[in-house]
Amino acid sequence: MKAAAILEVDSLAFIEPSFAALTDPLYTDLLATDNGEEGRMLVDEHEEPIAVAFHEESGWIAGSFLCRHPSVTLIDAFEQVNGEIYQEDRVVWASAVREYFSLQLANDMPPAMEDLNPVRKGILTDVIAGVWGKGSGEICIDCGCGSGVGSLVLRELGYTPLSYDNDPTLLSLGLAKGRLLPEETMCLDATQVAAYTGPVSRGIGIMMGEINTFSADMWHLIAAGLFSVSKETLITVGTEPETYLIREWGAEAGRTVEVRESPGDAFYDHWVCVARADGPG
Repeated sequence: MKAAAILEVDSLAFIEPSFAALTDPLYTDLLATDNGEEGRMLVDEHEEPIAVAFHEESGWIAGSFLCRHPSVTLIDAFEQVNGEIYQEDRVVWASAVREYFSLQLANDMPPAMEDLNPVRKGILTDVIAGVWGKGSGEICIDCGCGSGVGSLVLRELGYTPLSYDNDPTLLSLGLAKGRLLPEETMCLDATQVAAYTGPVSRGIGIMMGEINTFSADMWHLIAAGLFSVSKETLITVGTEPETYLIREWGAEAGRTVEVRESPGDAFYDHWVCVARADGPG
């Protein structure tokens, strides 16, 4: 569902310039000082504000508050225009916000060249199904989703992907090819993912690496972010030494990491690491 439809307006522009900017309080201040004669507030199922919109000369301008809180100044500005209040479930609004920024990205960013080896889809299907079997709609994070082969596999296995990457050209390619869906996709820094979404039951990080002396710190932060938003995590790497790091980083996050070889892929996904929380729950 599009964000404009939720607020019952013909069209809507967000004051934030990108999905990654949803955490920045600067845009709260801008919205509070640049409002019009009519306002609308969206609250979630717990009556928490998740969006505020004002009608200006150029049309409806909204700010999303899924990843930050509205200020007292903004609430006062809304009350001064006798705005209307609407209600929607947080997950529905989150999907609409992802859709808005993904469609904007697909429109503005030329896609990367096709990077999918068709053989890899079957290999990943075997890997993921071999660990978890088929899903029944559960949300599964796809960290560093690239152009979306992992998300495509998850969807075909019955899971609902929630995909993120910081390369807009790869995301644009995945959206153009239909491997990524706008309402499921986020362009953000993978080390900061916990600021944008809460934990879900499962997550994947396929083809992590190459993890070497120069890149280990970055991958450590990416893995920590993935662990923070997934209760059970499947990570694939190309070499056995990389699995030792995944074990170490998993232990830091309170996970026990099981490692197995995947003979179907001699390079990208040769080693499969499955991290599960220690103890009950």
